[in-house]
Amino acid sequence: MTQAAQEWQNRPLERQYLIVWMDGIMFKVRDGGKVINKTVYICIGLTKTGKKEVLGLWVGKAESAAFWMSVLTDLKTRGVEDILITCTDNLNGFTDTIRSVFPEAATQICVVHQIRNSCRYVTYKDLKAFTVDLKTIYGAINKEAAATALDAFEQKWDSKYRYAVRSWRINWDDLTTFFDYPVEIRKIIYTTNLIENLNSRIRKYTKAKLSFPNDDAVKKSVYLAINEIERKWTMPIKNWAIVLNQFITIFEDRVLL
Repeated sequence: MTQAAQEWQNRPLERQYLIVWMDGIMFKVRDGGKVINKTVYICIGLTKTGKKEVLGLWVGKAESAAFWMSVLTDLKTRGVEDILITCTDNLNGFTDTIRSVFPEAATQICVVHQIRNSCRYVTYKDLKAFTVDLKTIYGAINKEAAATALDAFEQKWDSKYRYAVRSWRINWDDLTTFFDYPVEIRKIIYTTNLIENLNSRIRKYTKAKLSFPNDDAVKKSVYLAINEIERKWTMPIKNWAIVLNQFITIFEDRVLL
């Protein structure tokens, strides 16, 4: 990495982020004489001004909760004391990893990731009906209605797609965290689309590279892409005044103003 990239990666961070989105993006990188898949781990934090900030990038092998532990530890080392809500995919062990470093953080698994993962186990002829029934769960008005919809969903599909149904039961608490918040916050934390959008834009900046010669090369390339993308992040997120007031009301004993 360049000196500027290293300084950016190691810079002190804010004491608190209201939301942190976390996801990985895969690149082909030469390692030990072979080209292998490596994951660039990326975090976006939402500040108390309503603006997004990429907190850093880290390179490791296949995405794992163990590596995320080192990422979260790095955030803490650089000054982050508290995260109110995290938004992640449903990587096995991820929630426990987050809570081991930031025990008070509320954790929301991306519903879109969960839907995709569930649908992998469903035959094409059932897919439309299956996804329509899923929508009655995550599109419910509140958590109680969602639980009722899940019961009906299970009764209809469990005998045919037991694993897909069971995964909703297993991840239920972290899939339904968004129901605990007003609609404006729900829309922000319901999915990791925000960070997936960043990843797709990084891909556009790096698409000329089929593979990278080493970790430093991929770090430099992704850093330069992030630098360009962040230049356009000048405005707070939509309805920020309303959202901030909601955060202050809900987390009145924790929000650091």
